[in-house]
Amino acid sequence: MSVQTARDYFSFRGAYAPPVVASRQGALCSKITGAGPPTVKSVSGGSMDLALTATSEVQVATLYMGDILPYDIDDLIRITIRAKLTAALAAAVSGVFGLATAQNDALDSLANFALFKFDGSNAIVCETDDGGSFDLDDKPTGLSLVATYRRFVIDFATGLKAQSPPSLSKGGTADVRFCMSNDRGALTRVAGGTGFDLSAFTSNLQLFAQIQKTTGTAVGTLSLLDAEIEYRLPA
Repeated sequence: MSVQTARDYFSFRGAYAPPVVASRQGALCSKITGAGPPTVKSVSGGSMDLALTATSEVQVATLYMGDILPYDIDDLIRITIRAKLTAALAAAVSGVFGLATAQNDALDSLANFALFKFDGSNAIVCETDDGGSFDLDDKPTGLSLVATYRRFVIDFATGLKAQSPPSLSKGGTADVRFCMSNDRGALTRVAGGTGFDLSAFTSNLQLFAQIQKTTGTAVGTLSLLDAEIEYRLPA
């Protein structure tokens, strides 16, 4: 019997403002920290913008699935996101996008995840955390994200972690792979020298994006054009 798969595709074109989590309306929710306030909403041009304001305060803007975690990591095939950033970020601004467990305003306190990250600049790094043996932070991609969209892929299906006998080689989540479109628009693997092993994590994740600042009047916008999550269906 062939394996059946499905894709959840999120397009943000149109008048769309995700409700706060308590509203429970639709798949996506928003969470805002700050009186400024920062915003999470679709804008002209077709993107979902997570935008900080110039109010001098701590701010956090999150797009997520309300901590309802629909994606079993062992069923995941890949996630694809098209994103861009404000052209030049201040040192106080950081953020992530990809897949994670429960939301936290402190990015370092997220429990389990596979994420692209920016921290005080437009340089993109990769990180994963299985909640145990492999907590891999800030692995450089060599690429930056500015005001032009790039495609980002996290692949949970095609990698292979070879091991010496008598141990068996492991595939899929034992060798999670990160890819980005390069300056010529070609999708290329990044942080390939790091083995991102999430095989010890066997629970669920949600679509997750967050931008924040620690203090001051710095601004920044994370724009998501769309997102697609492919996964296996039960037999």
